[in-house]
Amino acid sequence: MELVEDDNVEQLEWKPRIGLAFDIETKAYEFYNEYGRRVGFSVRRHYTNKSKRLGCISSSSYVCSNEGFRGKKNGTASPKNPRSQTRTGCLAKMGVQFNEDTRKYEINVFVEEHNHDLAPRGCSYMLRSQRCISELQGNELVMAEEAGLSIRDTYSLMSTQAGGRESLGFIKLDQKNYLRSRRMSKLAYGEAGSLMRYFKEQTIKNPSFYHAIQFDNEEQITNIFWADARMIIDYSQFGDVVSFDTTYKINKEHRPFAVFVGFNHHREVVVFGAALMYDETTESFEWLFQTFLEAMSNKHPQTIITDQDAAMAKAIPNVMPNTFHRLCKWHIMQNATKHVSRIVTEIETDSDSYTNSIKDKLAYFMDHIDEEVDFLAAWEQMLDDFDVRGNHWLGTLYKVKEKWAHAYVRLHWCAGMKSTQLSESFNASLKKYLQSDHDLMQFLMHFERLLSNKRYKELEAEFALSQKQPKLKEHYKVLVQAGKIFTKDIFEAFQVEYFKSVALQVRGDPVDDGENRIYMVCDDEGRGVGHVKRLKSNDNLSCSCRKFEMSGILCKHALKIFREVLNGVHLPAQYILKRWTRDARSTDVYDMHGRNIDVDEKLEETERYSIMMTGWRKLADRASKYKDAYHCVLESQVNLQAKLEAVIHAHLNRQAQETGEAHETGEAHDTREAHETVDQLGNDDGSMDAFTLKKRKDPFKGKHREKSGMEIAMDKAKAKAKAKAKSNSNTKSKSKSTSKARRIEQDANAYIPLPPEPTQQSQTDASTLGPPVDSMLFTPPNSIQALLTANLDGSNWAFEPCQGSNNMSSKVKIK
Repeated sequence: MELVEDDNVEQLEWKPRIGLAFDIETKAYEFYNEYGRRVGFSVRRHYTNKSKRLGCISSSSYVCSNEGFRGKKNGTASPKNPRSQTRTGCLAKMGVQFNEDTRKYEINVFVEEHNHDLAPRGCSYMLRSQRCISELQGNELVMAEEAGLSIRDTYSLMSTQAGGRESLGFIKLDQKNYLRSRRMSKLAYGEAGSLMRYFKEQTIKNPSFYHAIQFDNEEQITNIFWADARMIIDYSQFGDVVSFDTTYKINKEHRPFAVFVGFNHHREVVVFGAALMYDETTESFEWLFQTFLEAMSNKHPQTIITDQDAAMAKAIPNVMPNTFHRLCKWHIMQNATKHVSRIVTEIETDSDSYTNSIKDKLAYFMDHIDEEVDFLAAWEQMLDDFDVRGNHWLGTLYKVKEKWAHAYVRLHWCAGMKSTQLSESFNASLKKYLQSDHDLMQFLMHFERLLSNKRYKELEAEFALSQKQPKLKEHYKVLVQAGKIFTKDIFEAFQVEYFKSVALQVRGDPVDDGENRIYMVCDDEGRGVGHVKRLKSNDNLSCSCRKFEMSGILCKHALKIFREVLNGVHLPAQYILKRWTRDARSTDVYDMHGRNIDVDEKLEETERYSIMMTGWRKLADRASKYKDAYHCVLESQVNLQAKLEAVIHAHLNRQAQETGEAHETGEAHDTREAHETVDQLGNDDGSMDAFTLKKRKDPFKGKHREKSGMEIAMDKAKAKAKAKAKSNSNTKSKSKSTSKARRIEQDANAYIPLPPEPTQQSQTDASTLGPPVDSMLFTPPNSIQALLTANLDGSNWAFEPCQGSNNMSSKVKIK
């Protein structure tokens, strides 16, 4: 196709012409590429010749991207959806030659005509040679991904900032490919190797970071646990009650993701630890609980809340015998819906009749019956009323009544938690951040983002607490005191109980049992009875409802006696739990090695950065409004950069001199020991640095493993035998040639040496970590499941059926 040109197009500076010179070869390419943008075609390099004598490029040729024709690949099956043809044999090109006299590159060839349609006006930015993601744009794409923005939202935002898609410099497909290439480069050591590198980086950032990996008897990864410094601090301060849940399946193979969560003093969710598990067996849970306690300096929780899982129920008493195991109320009610929700009965009363169900009775058992005798009698009555004495599910539930019935669980501390609702809430948040096709590094990135957002909520609550006064319904001294001590949510719960106590009455005279004086407190109609014991020696109060013993907040019954009998004005210290106060985090925390844990090891550096960025943002906001001010700032920035480099250079020189002096005085030895201590932090569980990570040769290409030397030799021998048989078939009959070819192939197979017999290796042999990379099936990981089947040197293990496992789409042999 001939170009449609204006009359003065020959005088335009952007059109190539013979003899036009450039200082460097790249300028020539950029010039032709700009010409292609204006005209409407994409450009690519055809060849580049380098001269050894001159030591530079001697000539180059640039052609239209439609030059030539697509070649055919032999021996490959035709794709179902072949790509559209783009090569048309176009002859348009431009060539440059290096002129030794002028030391410049001059255009010596220029073919203008194209044999295909050119890109429409306004679409040139879509041409391949016009699309490029700069380093700055790449950083913005990475930050947007880490912030959780989708590819579409990020592309729209950056397009708006650039003034339109045509000014951005790349299309959405380039953005997707860029992020994918970056993720693949992070997985250059495979998902297992990348995980090891991630753990080591976290340990270097903060030595209190803890991680552990469990291997099976074939050195394959099964379960993974980790906890950062903030998790360990949170557990030390709020780990008295733990909610543990594995119902959220993290990937498409439905592998469980386990989290240990709890309440902080603002009743916000805090995470104590996380684990990627291979299965949900008793052995796996025992390892996980033991590892969790090891990370938390062997501090056992008072109560752990889980769902009705038999493997968990067996593992918890084996590892934490002194911890009370409570079953989740919500899960029990869900199971009741499946098993007994249809079992109902008609209850006759004096005035009316109503329908009652077993599910309603179970809810009543979980919340209202305080005494064991009353519970047992009510249970027997329920079995008779509904005629369900032979029901298997109810029989199983009754055997574990100590873990869910209110008459039993009220004897144990639970911080106000009755179910794994915290874990369920956390799982709901996970669904907003994670997808089933995320690889391991994407999962870790988005999980850290979720943790950051959860922790930011506590920061918001702290800020609100410092800026806002509590809302008092009445200006009582005890409420004023509680508002200054407790956090917002705890104060509101205390204030509700306080005003409930106003409507109650003390019935009858107190009963004296020698050490205690017992008061009966109830409402006007005699409901909601609570028996409050007042110790004569120190006036300590305890109620039969045990609300304070369960949740740490005085109940309405005890507050009634506190107000009207003891005439209390200020809340005594024994009724104030530090866990619910504003100073709950004032205690120092030490890790398993006895080190004082600091969440941010670079806190001072972070503060300096924050101060500078605040100042620079204000300066940029002011200077960007005026052109003169803008140039003034840029000039000052250049001078400041020079001064900054001089200061940093002087600091590094001074540091090097001090290091040399320390080496002479023997202090360098102590420094080495400190570094060695940091390096050994990752080796406590034997999961890091016990082996060398091996980088995959090319994680971008192909899905087949590289053939070993033995297989290459076998292929060559077979090919030679087949070629010889084919040549003989031209001179002999078909029957004879066929038999001879068969004999030749048999001879070739007999000639090929067999691989050596495998020898029995000891368990300490380094080769037990996995087969060599050349002998394995290469399967690039695309989900977290690949981690559980990944070789420690970065390549993947061969898949084998797993005995004793179910619901697995891809399985790995395990103990």
